[in-house]
Amino acid sequence: MSEELKPFPDDWNTALAVVAHPDDIEFGAAGAVAAWTKAGKTVTYVLASRGEAGIDGMSPAEAAPVREAEQRESAKIVGVSSVEFLDLSDGTIEYGTPLRRAIAEAIRRHRPELLITFNFHDRFSSGRWNSPDHRNLGRAALDAVADAANRWIFPDLDEEPWSGVRHLAVANSPQPTHAVDVSGSLDQAVASLEAHRAYLDGLRPPVSDVRGPLTALAAQTGERFGGRPAIAFEVIPC
Repeated sequence: MSEELKPFPDDWNTALAVVAHPDDIEFGAAGAVAAWTKAGKTVTYVLASRGEAGIDGMSPAEAAPVREAEQRESAKIVGVSSVEFLDLSDGTIEYGTPLRRAIAEAIRRHRPELLITFNFHDRFSSGRWNSPDHRNLGRAALDAVADAANRWIFPDLDEEPWSGVRHLAVANSPQPTHAVDVSGSLDQAVASLEAHRAYLDGLRPPVSDVRGPLTALAAQTGERFGGRPAIAFEVIPC
C-alpha cells in the first residue's frame, strides 16, 4: 500500500509557477491552480520557452506565437492573468548561471510564498525518461530560490532580495508527498489542457480525449487522499 498523501500547505497567498514549456502546467497542476485561484490566491506563470519545437508539422517560427496564445488562453481558464516568457530555446534549455539568474529575477520581482515547478527527476512515475528541458529548468528553479534570497548573488539585479518562499512544489513528480482536492476544479483543468489544441493535434498520435486521462489520474491520486479527486505534488522543505 502506498502512503497517504498529505494535504497541501495552505499558509500562503501568492505563488509563482516556473516551467519549461506551454502545457507543462496543464499536464499536472492546472486543477490545483484553479482551486487556489477560486480560494482567492494569486498565481503567476513564468515559462522558459514558447514551446516552438513542440509541433512536428509546424516550423518553430509558426509554432511560437500559436503556443504562446494557447498558453495565455489556458491560464485565463484557471484564473491566472500574468503569463511571462523568458524566450529561451525550446529543446535546448541548459542548467547554468544565466538560467538561475533569470529565475531569481522573477522570484525577486513577484515575491511568491510558493514556488511551483515541473518534474526535474530523471524519470516520470511511468518509468519514461524525462526531457533535459524539464530536468534542467526544474533544478535551476529550485536553486534560484536561494539565489533570490542572497543579495550577494546576482547583485546587479534591480529587485531587492526575497526570502519569503515557504514551500517548493514539484508537479508530475514520481515522488509525490502532498495533494490538492480538485473535485471543484476538474472541469477547468480539462478545459485548460484542451486550450492547447494545436499542440495536442500535432502530437503523434493526436490527443483527442483529455477528460478521460485527467479524470482517471485525479481518481487514482485520490485513492491516496481520502477518495477525493486530487492532484499530487512533491513538496520540498525550504
